[in-house]
Amino acid sequence: MPKPSVVLLAILAVCTAVYLVAWLVLSRSPARRAMRPADDEGGPTRDSLWIGALTNFFDTLGIGSFAPTTSLFRLFKVVPDERIPGTMNVGHTPPTILQAFFFISAVTVEPATLTILILASVLGAWLGAGVVASWPRRKIQIGMGVALIIAAAVFIANNLGWSAVGGDANGVTGSRLVIATAGNFILGALMTLGIGMYAPLLILLGFLGMNPRSVFPIMMGSAAFLMVVAGIRFLRAGAYRQRVAVGLTIGGLPAVYVAARIVKEMPLETLRWLVAAVVLYTAVTMLRAALRRE
Repeated sequence: MPKPSVVLLAILAVCTAVYLVAWLVLSRSPARRAMRPADDEGGPTRDSLWIGALTNFFDTLGIGSFAPTTSLFRLFKVVPDERIPGTMNVGHTPPTILQAFFFISAVTVEPATLTILILASVLGAWLGAGVVASWPRRKIQIGMGVALIIAAAVFIANNLGWSAVGGDANGVTGSRLVIATAGNFILGALMTLGIGMYAPLLILLGFLGMNPRSVFPIMMGSAAFLMVVAGIRFLRAGAYRQRVAVGLTIGGLPAVYVAARIVKEMPLETLRWLVAAVVLYTAVTMLRAALRRE
């Protein structure tokens, strides 16, 4: 009987094929081509290539790609605001899938933990979307931002030898698995509000005793399956910019490969400092977004 991780990769491969075919077919649909402006025909734009490379490099390190992509799109006036969510979802999906393939196949993680937590996030996004949609996004951002700052401080203290949190486990069992499953279900639902799951999941599983390197397959796998569904939704609606989305993908794929090699080979102590930096960065950006009511 094949390992759960092999089954997950096979399912992800099928999802990848479906996504790419859907993108090809829908982007060439006369009805959807008619919805695009005249300057949205042709190859990828120059700005989209370097933005795709930069944001997906840091996304692979756990920082996330949506917040920096949004900032760069607005700064350089690459995409109209109303097209930003769709363009990001469509263009960032293939690089995120590559992240999932790399980490699931190359990083040691307990198969049951990996499978259950990815499934929990997908169910959270699907079943929890209707509930979460009514939650006050700004209050969630403030609460999570403050919590992440506190958690980052605890992690830094641990890195300095002042406290004892985290661990070297490749998975969780028993009550810890129940807590992790419930947490990832909620984080999957919160993604429907545009609140990233990487930093909160790094902290949650770190406090439950997991090796931070083993968290990366769970993070990337969860995001990949969720983004396939979201990307197809935006493709069907035509609510994106084709040339920019293609540029994000083309620029992002090689950047993912380079960054994934760095994470895989990074010493564990250095990786723990990276996690602390990622969490602090996410907390600050989340609180700033809340204050600006973004």
